[in-house]
Amino acid sequence: MLKSNPQKGTALYLSVIIMTMLLAIALGISSIFLGQVKVVSGLGYSVIAFYAADAGIESILMVREDTPPSSPCTKISPCALSNGATYYLDIVAGGSCSAANYCIKSIGSYKGTNRAIEITY
Repeated sequence: MLKSNPQKGTALYLSVIIMTMLLAIALGISSIFLGQVKVVSGLGYSVIAFYAADAGIESILMVREDTPPSSPCTKISPCALSNGATYYLDIVAGGSCSAANYCIKSIGSYKGTNRAIEITY
């Protein structure tokens, strides 16, 4: 008659459980790191979009002797910069603008990231 050993295969079972736990930990850590990589690249895009908006403000300030100021850069046809970023200007006089003369909002965009700057004068 054969004797049954109740501990036969226990090492295999434990090694599978340990490997599964290690795989779960590794996948969790890698998903956290991938999320952080996306956030860091988004920060870079944000800075470029902000400076594109700044370029829009600077472009309108260069010609502010126009009354009212006008810009060829609109939401329909934004102005492109050499680095691939774009900006457009929204100029408001009176009405919802609380400034003495004009409210100028410049929206910069780069790879889906938008940043805006608004000035009043």
